[in-house]
Amino acid sequence: MRTLWLIGLTVWLWLGWGASLPADAAVAQPDQVPLTLELLQKQLKTPLQSDGVRLIDLRRFKIDLRSENGEFREQFYRQLQSQLRGSGAPLGLDLSYSIILGDLKMSELGLRSPLYGDAISPMLSDAEREQLQRDRRRLSQLSQLSRSLLAQAQPVPLQITVFRGVLNLQQTRFEGFVDFTNTFLLGRLDAQGADFIQDVDWSESRFGQPITFSGANFRREARFRNAIFFERATFNQAQFQGRVNFQSSEFQQTANFSQAIFQQTANLARIQWQNNADFAQTRWEGQALFNKDQFAQSLFLTEATFDKLVTFREAQFSQPVNLRSATILEQADFGDAEFSVGAYLNVSGLQFNSEQSRILGDPGRVGRVLSVPSLEGNETLLRNLVRNFRLLEQIPDANQVEYTREKLRLRDLRLRLLGTNINTASIQKLQQVGFTAEQIEVLVKARIKQPFRSLTDLLKLDGIDLATYVRVSDRLIARAPRASFAWLLDALHWVGLSLLLLLSRYGTSFWLVFGVGIVAIAYFGLLFWLVDRLRQLSPHPIRPTWKETSWVLGSFSLFLLAGFSAISRASDQPGLTLASLGLLVVPVPGLLLGLIYRKKRTHSLMNSSYFVEDAGLRQLRFLIGRLPIMPRYAFFRDRHMPILWERNWNWLNYYDFSLNNLFKFGFNDIRLRDEHIPGLITTLVWYQWGLGILYFTLLLWTLSRTIPGLNLLIYFK
Repeated sequence: MRTLWLIGLTVWLWLGWGASLPADAAVAQPDQVPLTLELLQKQLKTPLQSDGVRLIDLRRFKIDLRSENGEFREQFYRQLQSQLRGSGAPLGLDLSYSIILGDLKMSELGLRSPLYGDAISPMLSDAEREQLQRDRRRLSQLSQLSRSLLAQAQPVPLQITVFRGVLNLQQTRFEGFVDFTNTFLLGRLDAQGADFIQDVDWSESRFGQPITFSGANFRREARFRNAIFFERATFNQAQFQGRVNFQSSEFQQTANFSQAIFQQTANLARIQWQNNADFAQTRWEGQALFNKDQFAQSLFLTEATFDKLVTFREAQFSQPVNLRSATILEQADFGDAEFSVGAYLNVSGLQFNSEQSRILGDPGRVGRVLSVPSLEGNETLLRNLVRNFRLLEQIPDANQVEYTREKLRLRDLRLRLLGTNINTASIQKLQQVGFTAEQIEVLVKARIKQPFRSLTDLLKLDGIDLATYVRVSDRLIARAPRASFAWLLDALHWVGLSLLLLLSRYGTSFWLVFGVGIVAIAYFGLLFWLVDRLRQLSPHPIRPTWKETSWVLGSFSLFLLAGFSAISRASDQPGLTLASLGLLVVPVPGLLLGLIYRKKRTHSLMNSSYFVEDAGLRQLRFLIGRLPIMPRYAFFRDRHMPILWERNWNWLNYYDFSLNNLFKFGFNDIRLRDEHIPGLITTLVWYQWGLGILYFTLLLWTLSRTIPGLNLLIYFK
């Protein structure tokens, strides 16, 4: 009985002592034993075979390389180096689940080989020689260039440490400084879950095979400056508690940093990313510096969180940047960044508050690269972006974001008018959209119980997968049944918004509005000249001279060329812009012109112009409130006289009248006479005057949105 009591007490004390250990001690493996010279020699004589490669098995050891254990440290490096270098075939090293006390220097373990020149260690195989030569030629050229620029003599040949085999550091704990500088790892590196207590330096290193730092913990500074990763580099779920420096490195394959945490400043400047760079779901508690980076493929920052400054100044993007659902809490700087054709910033779902955060970029450029695939769920974001750029006085970028928002709204309106409502569509209509019979049956049963509120509700149904949703979502809507009057309002809204977008880019392009006005002025000026000067060919011809005709047609061509040039430069869809303008100015005036020439004109004052001018005053003037027909009061008839047909410059009067009607601005007060005037001609003039009211309103609205001072007055009053 006493023996059982002593055993129980011993177990209880042992359990209590184990529970009181710190968290770090719990990570250490219970079977780790101190490495002695005898154990080291034993492990060196019996390499481990794993996946077809030979490894020196130093797993689950406590290796003391501190200065007070100098004799062991010297023997450790000497014996391990002798075994690694003396092996004909590549021999790896496995330190998994071990604890390294003191500093670890890779230069004491690998082969020494010249960094420049043609001399390569004869122990390397042909494949290893070829791998080592990957960047040697480039480094040699850079060295020669620097010597030529600095006029220096031939330098002393530098050495690089070559480690031929596989290096396993899984769950290894390094309590001292880890020095892998200027090292070429020809084999695979696996440091999954490794724990680096002190600084770690991989500067100037080369990684010839895939490397893994998944879940690694860098408690102090981690330096990978000027490193080259020839194969895939994986840092997902790594935790960088200290500063991080990857400056001037090169990733030739995919770099995966997803779910990594950067607690201090991360210097990722001047890096060449030749494949995808994945930073999805990362957390940046310090500054993130991507200045002068080159992204040859896509950059993924999906759901990333930036607590401090993130900067991409002078970066180059060749493919889209995905910022979907990312969070910017302070400032994102894209100043002087270059975006190739097809590259853009996908900011859908971006968490951004314009009162606390800022998005910076080159004025007039950054707004054009912001992209949002749909309006739903992004209206608040777009409003915040508009306010952000207005507070920064980057009016073109604010207007560009608003233009993007209204294009998305137009697409939603079109879908609302022409799309299939899954709450009311018939079975035949659903089949035409692309649903199978089984999917339709599930859909109909679900909408009977409860109408769909959004299209994403389809993904909750059995039998409707993501592929089906993607295939049919651009033709579907989910709305409650609406009356036909509501459909008519949506149609009118769609027509009006389409015209605003095509004719003015939603009030964001003065030159587009100006180009549209030039074309309209030239067109109506030609019509007025034709109606006034070509009245009849027989029996008493009233027609213009050939000289006047050539002047009119030549000037009309020049005006059209100027207008088309402005439209083609400013409009995203010049063809549709001209088509919409044609719908406004061609059908009605064309019909009136046909009716005018269908019947012979017989009225008094046939040999006098229909247009009169204010002969008492010539000056530039705004004619906003002026009507196009002369009043009947005799005093005005005394002041207004018919324009002069016989002058060579008479054709200018028709353009002046068209300018008065459309721009409400002109060189002279020209109007239509009030006596002996055909009603169809009056209708034509009034039609242009009505269009002029709409055009002048559009022009003023556009100017108010493109002039910075007036913008501030309107939007921040």
